[in-house]
Formats: sequence, C-alpha cells, structure tokens
Amino acid sequence: MSKVIVIGAGIGGMSAAARLAKAGHDVVVFESSDRTGGKCQTKWIGDYAFDTGPSLLTLPAVYRDLFLKTGKRIEHILNLEPVDPAFQYNFADKTQLTFPNLSLKAICDSIESVLGKKAGDQWHNLMQRAEHMWDVSRGPFVESELTSIYKLLKRKKFLADLRVISPLTSLRSLTAKYTDNPYLSKIVDRYATYSGSDPRKVPAVLLTIAFVESSFGAWHIKGGIGQLSIALENRCRELGVEFNLNTPVTRITNEGGFATGVEALGEVFKADYVVANADAELVYNKLLAPEVKVVNSERKKLAKATKSLAGFSLLLGLDNSKYPGSIPKLPHHSIYFPKDYDAEFDDIFTRKIPVDDPTIYVCAPADSQMVKGTAKEAWFVLVNAPRHEPNGGWDWRNNPEQYAKKIIAKLDALGLKVSERLDVMEYQSPYDLENSVGAPGGSIYGTSSNGARSAFLRASNRSPLLNLYCVGGSAHPGGGLPLVGISAEIVADAIGSAK
Repeated sequence: MSKVIVIGAGIGGMSAAARLAKAGHDVVVFESSDRTGGKCQTKWIGDYAFDTGPSLLTLPAVYRDLFLKTGKRIEHILNLEPVDPAFQYNFADKTQLTFPNLSLKAICDSIESVLGKKAGDQWHNLMQRAEHMWDVSRGPFVESELTSIYKLLKRKKFLADLRVISPLTSLRSLTAKYTDNPYLSKIVDRYATYSGSDPRKVPAVLLTIAFVESSFGAWHIKGGIGQLSIALENRCRELGVEFNLNTPVTRITNEGGFATGVEALGEVFKADYVVANADAELVYNKLLAPEVKVVNSERKKLAKATKSLAGFSLLLGLDNSKYPGSIPKLPHHSIYFPKDYDAEFDDIFTRKIPVDDPTIYVCAPADSQMVKGTAKEAWFVLVNAPRHEPNGGWDWRNNPEQYAKKIIAKLDALGLKVSERLDVMEYQSPYDLENSVGAPGGSIYGTSSNGARSAFLRASNRSPLLNLYCVGGSAHPGGGLPLVGISAEIVADAIGSAK
C-alpha cells in the first residue's frame, strides 16, 4: 500500500483523495484552513446562506462517476436539481433573452421569439459546431494528460481534428463567422470568462462550454453547491482518508529527483506520492526551493502564461418584508451586460483597474434550505475584476468598500431594489480571495486561456519532479467544477499506472 499526501482539501484534492483511497492507497490530506472545500463552500451569515465560489454545477456526470466508483451514488447523498431557466441575459437596451435548461431547441425557439428566426438558426449552427468541437477535443484534450503537442501530432486524425478546433482562431472570430447579432456575440463572449479569459484572445474551442451547458444542463445542489464539498469530505473519511486541518504545508521535500513528502508545522511527513491541490504558482515558486532545477520547465510555462482575471463578489441578504411595494423576482442565474463589453476586458487585462461598468452576475437561488424565513433571499453577486497586483497593477486594499457600494448602486439602477431590502452585506475582493484560499492575485482560475498555446502553459498533472502530481483549477485541464473533477481522475489514474 502506497502512502499519498494531498496538499489542499479543495474539490480537486478531495476528489483525488477519494479515488486513491478506494484504490487502496493510504491517503493523508493537509489543509491550511479550518475547513475543507477550498473555493467551493456555502457560507451562512445570519439567516442567509451563500455559495461563495461555484454557484452552479455543469457536466454532473463527472461527480456521478466519482461517487459511483467510490461508494454510494451521488443521488443517494445530494439532491441535484436542474435550474430552469438556466440563464436570463439582460442587455443595456432592455432586451432580455431567456435560455431554458437542457434543450437546444427550446433555447433556439426562445432566441427566435425575441430576435427573429435568423438569430435562432445562427445559434443552432453555432452549437452544432460546438458539439463537433466537443466530440473532437473531449478525449485527447480534456480527459487525458496533456503532455506535449508532439503526442497530439501523432494522432491519425490530427489534421482533421485541427480543422474542427481551429486553434489559431479566437472565440470572437469564430462567432463572427456564424452570426453578426450583437446579443448572441455577447453571450458567447461570456464563456471566455468561465476560464478567466478575454474572448478576443481565447481559442475558439472554448465554444464547447456553451454546448456542454445547454446539452448536459445547469444544476443546483439543494442547500448550496458547497454541499458537494461536505459530501466529498464525508466520502473521503468513509474510505479512511485522514484530514489535518489548520496545517499549512511549507515545503515539498525531495531527493534524487523524487518528491518524498512534505513539511508542515515544522515536521516532515514522508510519502510515496505527493498530490498538490494548491495553486501551481505556489507549488513551484514557494513549496519547492529554487535549487530544485528539474521543475524549471514548469516555472517557465507559468511565467509565460497570462494570469486569469479575478472576481469581486458580494453576498447580499435581502429581507423583502422591509419593502412594501412590488419586488422583482429573479431567476436562479441572471446576467446584466453593459453597453460596452470590450471596455471590461480592456480595464481588466490592459489598464488593470476595476471595471467602471461591469457585467453583473446574480445568483438568486429559490432554495428554502438557504434562507431562514419565507420573505428572505440570498444573492451571490459577482463581477469580473483585475488581479490584486500592488506593484504595477491594482491594489485591492485601496477602499474596496467603495466599489461594493458602486455595484449595489448599479443593481438599484437596474430596478432590482437592493438598497431598500438590504439586511446583510459582505464583499470579497481579489485581495481577500488571495488570502482566504491561496489564489495568487485573486486569480480565480490560475492562468487564463488567452492564446493558442494557453492549454500547454497550464501546469501538467504529472510534474517533472517524479512522484509529484498537480490537481485542481490551476492544472490541466483547467478551472470549474467539471474540469477540476476530471483532473483528479487523471491524477489518480496516473498514480495507479505508476505503481
């Protein structure tokens, strides 16, 4: 039986730990905070519960597979509910598009009812291309280790697949080939932000996110998405995984080109394998000493990569009994686009300043288990933001309260009547995110997907330092609950094949 140490009890770390424990390994998890879950947590403030990280689950088959293969089915533990409509998109000119869940035809019909048949047909054609891209990229790019481009060159269908994926074409450029409709273009642009990126620079293959969302659905977990973290921790403990909370790892020990364990609280713990669920930048630049030259290739990759955008979030507890008039009823997921969407990406990636007129995402779950009282609502509000970079960028210690008030004022201007009902308000700036979950600069996804080579600039799952593996949003295949879960399966399989 091999001894495995997992650094970090985020979703990726616990998913890998569960799979490895089920395979017969002796697994110990070291977590710096006092609870598991990493970014994926449901936080109670007074009478309100908020998902402070992921606020929806897509591609639930990833976690159905995980729970099935490690014990009881996920349906026996968690109540997964499809969110319908999946999204409501609101534009500056008051145009509103509603996307039903789990039906491409219903989405196209909804688009047609507002924008006309041509727009509905254009969206259908876009999703047909996205499906083809997904079919081509899912196996070799998403669900497998991405070791080098040379391995992909050897594939028999490489050239045909390359034409489908169009790696040198940006998401924005591909969309323009299918539609000139400004509303549809903005919706597609938004999928770039799912990986913390700029739609003008990300590869066109990110269109697959739209296909996955419409085909496999947008899902909520009763009681909050953070219930997934609790269920994973319980599954790990059932399998014999040991958790050490409040135990930050300060060093990955190594000898002769092999990872040999970790140092935590001044004590060295030996292991046959180390799985790092910490941000790859911290792993290679903080936990491994500079003299560990064998990982310089990974350090160079990370240095070349553009960091993902960050996020500024608000947790708003609304008490409707405080407002005597009519109250707007929001669907589960609402997006409010600004008039100038490009200015948002210029502010974040070029000017590196808080966005003056940001796209606003509101998650307002109608979940009785997330509030205490029928007249109350718990909203999670997120806007894209530049990273916390005191030297050469934006210092988010500089009056973040003022920015929080600015977002609330914008919500009021949209007619959402927030100020009149506000009972609880907390905000989290990129600086806060950096300190709470160890995300450098508050970058939500580690590196962005900006550029054709971006996938190859993410941390590899298998480190050049033998017996060290990387899992989670900053490693291949990327951020978001589905990809993080897939990265855990890749790592568990890699360790299994290394025995």
